[in-house]
Amino acid sequence: MDVGGLAELDGRITGCRACPRLVEWREEVARTKRAAFADETYWGRPVPGFGPADASLLIVGLAPAAHGANRTGRMFTGDRSGDVLYAALHDVGLASKGTAVSADDGLELYGVRITSPVRCAPPANKPTPDERDACRPWLVRELELLRPSLRAVVVLGAFGWQAALPAFAAAGWAVPRPRPAFAHGARLTLGAPLESGSPLASGSIELFGCFHVSQRNTFTGRLTPEMLREVLRAAADAAGLPTKSYPG
Repeated sequence: MDVGGLAELDGRITGCRACPRLVEWREEVARTKRAAFADETYWGRPVPGFGPADASLLIVGLAPAAHGANRTGRMFTGDRSGDVLYAALHDVGLASKGTAVSADDGLELYGVRITSPVRCAPPANKPTPDERDACRPWLVRELELLRPSLRAVVVLGAFGWQAALPAFAAAGWAVPRPRPAFAHGARLTLGAPLESGSPLASGSIELFGCFHVSQRNTFTGRLTPEMLREVLRAAADAAGLPTKSYPG
């Protein structure tokens, strides 16, 4: 994929219309809206990554929520899953505040970028394998552009894990075979990408598994705030990012 920097990549992502089912769904949701947001103008397009171009920690989700990122145009912004994620990031010192309501709310991430393997909101939050694969080149290129600074990755949920590992392999990292199964708290090292047979300066990265911040997981207690903070702290440490302790 012939794309320059992350800003250019993000711009091209927002214009993608490769998957007819996803295009139809995201635009239908943007037209009909949810009653609570009837007065808002929905984004209704693919959602690019959010965070600095020199991030050393990457968080990989699943796909935009129909009335969250598909409405606001920013990853994990405007829904309850995002409320949980950004609260935890703020608790450990990786975000300027613990709420995310709109793309212009002033929220900043510190050394962290958030992305997803599927960029359009899918019906029932379930993209098809073909849609996942069609979207993969965007993630691969994002990984290639982040490679000089990237040191650690947190993948949220089994779908994200299954989608991310092939993308890391395509971006040049050495992914173990057979591919490791997803588990909360899983940690593995992906070997340094190779270029002309020589290791690049970026080196290996540490990959962490974490249950997704979905309402199903957080409402049932399968994923607690402390469980999420523990994974984020471990990943931040691997990425060389400072964190703060949480008093709760």
